[in-house]
Amino acid sequence: MDILSYSSYEFLPSVLYLILLLFLSLRSKATGQSLVFSALIQAAIFVILLIHGMVIHDSVFTPQGFVFGFAQDLSLIAWAGLAFYWFQSWFMPISSLRWIAVLFVMIYAFLPTIFPGALLSPRAVSDPWFKGHFIVATIAVGLLSLAAMHAMLMSVQDRALHRQLAIAPNSRLAHWLEDLPPLMTMESLLFNLLYVGFALLTLTVFSGLFFSQTLFGKPLVFDHKTVFALISWVLFGSLLIARWRVGLRGRAAIRWVLSAYTALLLAYIGTRFVMEVVLQRA
Repeated sequence: MDILSYSSYEFLPSVLYLILLLFLSLRSKATGQSLVFSALIQAAIFVILLIHGMVIHDSVFTPQGFVFGFAQDLSLIAWAGLAFYWFQSWFMPISSLRWIAVLFVMIYAFLPTIFPGALLSPRAVSDPWFKGHFIVATIAVGLLSLAAMHAMLMSVQDRALHRQLAIAPNSRLAHWLEDLPPLMTMESLLFNLLYVGFALLTLTVFSGLFFSQTLFGKPLVFDHKTVFALISWVLFGSLLIARWRVGLRGRAAIRWVLSAYTALLLAYIGTRFVMEVVLQRA
């Protein structure tokens, strides 16, 4: 990858995801999905994830320094989410979620070509503490973002199941919802996401709190980002405790996930979006 300039291949992951989506659509209409086909798709997703990961790394940790913005953040979040889906799909019957997962990561992978981010810190490229903190934080936010989207999908599925949504019986949306895994399977996947995401978020929050000087070159400042990150951590932790103690599930769990994720969104992605797009500042 270092032979080429970043700008010459930054769009490659999106193109590969698009080709994969087209292949999935044509194949499902033609002959359905055999075990061999599913294995090939899993292998293709793995290869594209590797390419996407290398592109992200080279675009963020550049020879000039650490380049980042909300678009790079979303691309990384989508990458982490699809990687988790890919791993879980070997153990759970969630192949019907494949199309929408690939669609989201295709869109987010293209955003850095429009919003290239800004040079934030030359020292971060050679600082292993900062690099480790950044990678863990991004994967944590990625998995919890996927959990939030998954919770919204579960809400739609639940309302459709109880006839609380006006959906035409023979529409594409109705057929797609029918093809989704059962709500129990969806709920199991949701909490798998939450367990791993919360563990990584805990490592992120407390590494930032206790090693702020080492990681960022400045003492800890309790700004809005830190406060919202802590609020999100408390909400996600409370949700998992409620799940363990009283078996919290269903719509109450979904509302709790979305509330916790709103705080996380305000702490991370929202801050970058407002600064870069609304205020036009790095």
